[in-house]
Amino acid sequence: MTEMSMGRVKKMTLQQLKYVITVANTGTITEAANRLFISQPSLTNAIHELEKEMNITIFNRTNKGISISKEGEDFLGYARQVLEQAAILEDKYKGGSGGKKQFCVSTQHYSFAVNAFVDLIKEYGQDEYDFSLRETQTYEIIEDVARMRSEIGILFLNDFNETVLGKILKSHELEFHPLFVARPHVFISRKHPLAGNAVITNEELEQYPYLSFEQGEHNSFYFSEEIFSAVERKKNIRVRDRATLFNLLIGLNGYTVCSGVIDKKLNGKDIIAVPLADESQMRVGYITHKKGMMSRLAATYLEALKKYVES
Repeated sequence: MTEMSMGRVKKMTLQQLKYVITVANTGTITEAANRLFISQPSLTNAIHELEKEMNITIFNRTNKGISISKEGEDFLGYARQVLEQAAILEDKYKGGSGGKKQFCVSTQHYSFAVNAFVDLIKEYGQDEYDFSLRETQTYEIIEDVARMRSEIGILFLNDFNETVLGKILKSHELEFHPLFVARPHVFISRKHPLAGNAVITNEELEQYPYLSFEQGEHNSFYFSEEIFSAVERKKNIRVRDRATLFNLLIGLNGYTVCSGVIDKKLNGKDIIAVPLADESQMRVGYITHKKGMMSRLAATYLEALKKYVES
């Protein structure tokens, strides 16, 4: 006799928790089903059974797709913690076979975020893992953490954008944790005409192309990765990825304004950082969800992150 035929209620399983976490991470039933190697109807039924048993609605369903409900956010926080503890048990008693480890971080384009990610993989990259590093647009970073697709989001605040971004973070129940304060620097080619300057002024940069990361639908100055985004410039070029930006810095004698943290292995020896003659500050930090419970992978990543920004 099956459990259902005997009238007993089916109990929540770790598999169901993995299902809802994967759906939350991907944002769609279709993508989640592909990653889990099961059919969409099977995944949908498993989630419905879990919601019925827990007497909650984890995901809101609309014609545009799914979104995480308020009570779903609470549930996902606990679900992640349960899976984390289950993995620790399996690691301890099954000789390090705690299943495929999952972690995702969303970030603006910072080399130290990549370096910390490499350290995480070196420590936890055993036989199976599914890690994601999303170098993406500012609004998507906020959305990823708000929807719990990413545990951590890395971005900067300053006097210009803090009021607007602060309201958005608050409305999504997100917290900003400062990592370090940076003075603005200019990234330029080592062969740039201004490369020999100890300090560069905005006036000296006027004749050169200004490079910035494109922000898609949310291309407001407040979402820019670059400080002084509202300053009017004669020559503007927007790009989507780090490699293109650095190639244009070299090929066109362009420049971008950043935190000044540079990694020669990642950014190449042909790119240098020169202080900008301005008194403004960038407060670089990370965001987390107030209802989220930090995993050991996230904690390890933050330790590595702090190591690079403090060195």
